[in-house]
Amino acid sequence: MKDVANQSRSIIPKCYFLSFILSLSFLIFLSLKSTILMNKPITGPTVNDDVSGSTIVIRSGYTSYDNYIQHQLRKTNNPKLRKIWTTRDWDRKIRVFTQFFMDLKHKNLLSNSSKALCVGARVGQEVEALKRVGVWDSIGLDLVPYPPLVIQGDFHSQPFDKETFDFEFSNVFDHALYPKKFVGEIQRTLKAGGICVLHVAVSRRSDKYSANDLFSLEPLIKLFNGSELIYSRKVDGFGLDTEIVFRKKNTIQWL
Repeated sequence: MKDVANQSRSIIPKCYFLSFILSLSFLIFLSLKSTILMNKPITGPTVNDDVSGSTIVIRSGYTSYDNYIQHQLRKTNNPKLRKIWTTRDWDRKIRVFTQFFMDLKHKNLLSNSSKALCVGARVGQEVEALKRVGVWDSIGLDLVPYPPLVIQGDFHSQPFDKETFDFEFSNVFDHALYPKKFVGEIQRTLKAGGICVLHVAVSRRSDKYSANDLFSLEPLIKLFNGSELIYSRKVDGFGLDTEIVFRKKNTIQWL
């Protein structure tokens, strides 16, 4: 009986030890799984499935197009943000955009005679900057108008005739729910030989109002199938890190 009791006492610590090891292993497994999920890229329907390893990803969660529009309007109509855009950020952004546009003028991609459109201009700092460098025939387009610099419109369906503009600029490509339509409207409304300049972030975006995430320039270049790539370069554009410039071809293959 004493031997049996001794054996029982020796088994109990082993059971506790085994239980501890199994519990610890399970906790480590859960931790690793959580880390993997946290670092997993945002999933959703991809654009340009014919591009190997497509690197434009549409964010999920929109139940309808109206739902997407209302989500964007919550940012554009936010009174605190609009106050910041028109006060604290106003001069700073105009100063930076003025430098961007002067550089484009020096490269002969923009001139005083250009008819220019800023797509997704919010309160129109970009438009004001264009006027300050001498491009007077400039207007902005956004869901919420800001007269006289910005008129109301949806960049998925621009309210302009084809071949209206010599120059189009946008830094809101990441807000496009339908990147193909976004690009298609730019190419439709640009004149033959017209210039499009985009500022984009080639990285995962943290902005909760972004509708897509861009991880490479290749699929974006492919979307501009009626234009030629002039150049791309690194910039510091208020969270956007890349400037990419296209010229519309004289003969365009419509998207």
